[in-house]
Amino acid sequence: MNPRKYILPLFTTISLAAFAMSSSDSHTQDAAGVVFAVIGDYGEATLPDENHVANLIKGWNPVFIVTAGDNNYPNGTAATIDANIGQYFHEFIYPYTGSYGEGATENLFFPTLGNHDWKTANAQPYLDYFTLPGNERYYDFTWGPVHFFMIDSDTHEPDGTSSSSVQGVWLQNKLASSTARWKLVVFHHAPYSSGTVHGSTTYMRWPFQSWGANAVLSGHEHTYERVVLNGFPYFVNGLGGNDRYSFGTPVSGSEVRYNSDYGAMQINADDSQITFQFISQAGAVIDTYSLSYSPPPPPPPPTPAPPAIPCPIALHMDKEIYATSDSIAITADACASSNVTPYVRFVAPGGVYYYLTSTGALYRGSAGSGTPYVKGPVTLDSDIRGLALSRVSYSGVAPGSYALQGAFVDRHGLVGTLSDTTFTIQ
Repeated sequence: MNPRKYILPLFTTISLAAFAMSSSDSHTQDAAGVVFAVIGDYGEATLPDENHVANLIKGWNPVFIVTAGDNNYPNGTAATIDANIGQYFHEFIYPYTGSYGEGATENLFFPTLGNHDWKTANAQPYLDYFTLPGNERYYDFTWGPVHFFMIDSDTHEPDGTSSSSVQGVWLQNKLASSTARWKLVVFHHAPYSSGTVHGSTTYMRWPFQSWGANAVLSGHEHTYERVVLNGFPYFVNGLGGNDRYSFGTPVSGSEVRYNSDYGAMQINADDSQITFQFISQAGAVIDTYSLSYSPPPPPPPPTPAPPAIPCPIALHMDKEIYATSDSIAITADACASSNVTPYVRFVAPGGVYYYLTSTGALYRGSAGSGTPYVKGPVTLDSDIRGLALSRVSYSGVAPGSYALQGAFVDRHGLVGTLSDTTFTIQ
């Protein structure tokens, strides 16, 4: 936190304190999307190239600036921080209390900590100079369609730099809850780099893609490189103004490598696409990489629920009208049940009952008599439909209206309601 901000009027102090305590900041998007700049390893006022890169960026009229660390060479001290940062970018910083001109009316400068910023104990000059969301070492903010997750990748970070650390769990949870179209993770130490000075920082190979991020932007190695692994881009953006480094053997997935000049990244994002460009201080576009948003396909329509089965049994016949000499195919629907026995009978005109036996034969009886169709009990493990029970053949039967009745019975009697299907013999 910046102690100098408390010399401002009381109402301003309260406003800034509330902002600093917020875990994130958000800004709505205009119809044209948002254009912003990303610089890394830039904070060296004793070299001319930071000024050149700053002028390049300002020529783009970016809405805001994001940094990939090493903002204050060589040792992150309070004596050098305003010359290294405010001299070139004061109009983007709020609140700005330095000596190089007017600041912004809202903060438009979002840095991350680098190893040089940590060379002074607790990175205190950095924390005093900027007013940022959350604990100010790592934080998030949303601008238009982009959600930024600003991570501290230095090993001095009190909340850790592993994927399972306090900071790592914070990022995982933040990514999971984000509803932004684009999710960018920014920090200093490059997880993948073909450079010869620092190379890859393997402890920062967190599962960003599976957590929901769209890209990682870093610095540390003073080169520009784009590495794409499993369709996921990692950008190394360290040509902001300090000495340039060389390349060694390309790491797996390295698609673009550049170290011939200084420069910065320009990123243009809207709801349908985000485009990353690295542009040299001479204005040459070195690399362009885009991601397009494809809305997920609509979910398939729900599978219609099967018709409800009348329980415990429903009998069906293959026809509605039969001849006096014919055959009847009987099928059944039933619900899952246990220790039950199918019971089937025909009712002839005049209330005469004919019972279907386990052999498929019919015999005449009274309403309360009869032999079960199948010896029981049986267990139906699941609902059944169209179960073939029997085909009954007959000849010389008198015309009239008949009924086919059936049920499951257990030792206590009828289970459920009696199925009753009428048919005609003519």
